[in-house]
Amino acid sequence: MPTRRMKLIIQIPCFNEEQTLPLTLADLPREIEGFDVVEWLVIDDGSVDRTIEVARAGGVDHIVRLTNNKGLAAGFQAGLDACLKLGADVIVNTDADNQYDGRDIPKLVGPILAGRADMVVGDREVHNIEHFSPLKKTLQRLGSWVVRQASSTEVPDTTSGFRAYNREAAIQMAVVSKFTYTLETIIQAGKLLVAVDHVAIRTNEKTRESRLFPSMWAYVRRNSVSIFRIYAQYEPLKVFMSAAGVLGLAALLVWARFAYFYIVEDEGAGHVQSLILGAVLFNAAMVLAALGVIGDLLAAQRTIGQRTFERVRRIELQLGVEPSHYEPGAAPTGHPPTTGAGAGGATGKTEDREAIRL
Repeated sequence: MPTRRMKLIIQIPCFNEEQTLPLTLADLPREIEGFDVVEWLVIDDGSVDRTIEVARAGGVDHIVRLTNNKGLAAGFQAGLDACLKLGADVIVNTDADNQYDGRDIPKLVGPILAGRADMVVGDREVHNIEHFSPLKKTLQRLGSWVVRQASSTEVPDTTSGFRAYNREAAIQMAVVSKFTYTLETIIQAGKLLVAVDHVAIRTNEKTRESRLFPSMWAYVRRNSVSIFRIYAQYEPLKVFMSAAGVLGLAALLVWARFAYFYIVEDEGAGHVQSLILGAVLFNAAMVLAALGVIGDLLAAQRTIGQRTFERVRRIELQLGVEPSHYEPGAAPTGHPPTTGAGAGGATGKTEDREAIRL
């Protein structure tokens, strides 16, 4: 039986990156030990500059061209889908602003090749990055701690976009956030059968300001909302019951205050407002508890939806469905782009399609 060929695809989400994309591509490897094929894929998120032309000139093998700007999370998900359909056994995601050192990709995929992890996140060791302000470093550490608690993982740099996924992990990823994929995929992986690891990686000099958020506080606000929403998706009973417990305790304290004045001081008539406030807090606690129960039922439906999504994706891979919004790139000589399923996929034969219909 012939040995299965291992394929790595490096994907790069882009939005108007004609200036920095050449630097990023120049840093990427074409050969990595453990892989027979290394290919590059660019996700063009509705760019209005020459990003596509620059990508082809740089030798990119595959292009996913979204019609208009959908955001980083949507571009990341489109890239994962395309990489799977192009037969990737391992997918590496990096940024187009050349933030991450491409020479660390072999290190990034090491735990996956060794069978120790399904997903690996590059740790930038934020405290050593000179152009990060002390406030940003503190917020990064705080945010990463919160995500670690929400995901039950040990990833020290949860906002790092330099990460690797094996085929099984990529199949299970389903990003629904409109802002960023970094936090959601870690929390999601922590709740799924995905082993998560991290490795220290290097970063390059800053090439431009981030386009994800207009200010530091906008970044904090958006990420805080994202963490809460994603965690509430997976642990609604814990989130809403905890809030209900806090309000219920507050109601009891207010009622205890009223009881003290009513029984001990014989001044209950002057503290009716405490009785009313306690009733309002108690009702609010009951509403939150009910939301927790409803959320828990919806979480069960979400789990079923996740499993359905995963099975549909596996069927698409078995049938050899072509990637959406796909265009072949201009690969270097002797390295032609592939457009069908590779080592981990199937050929999309007629009998497979007939079997699915039956």
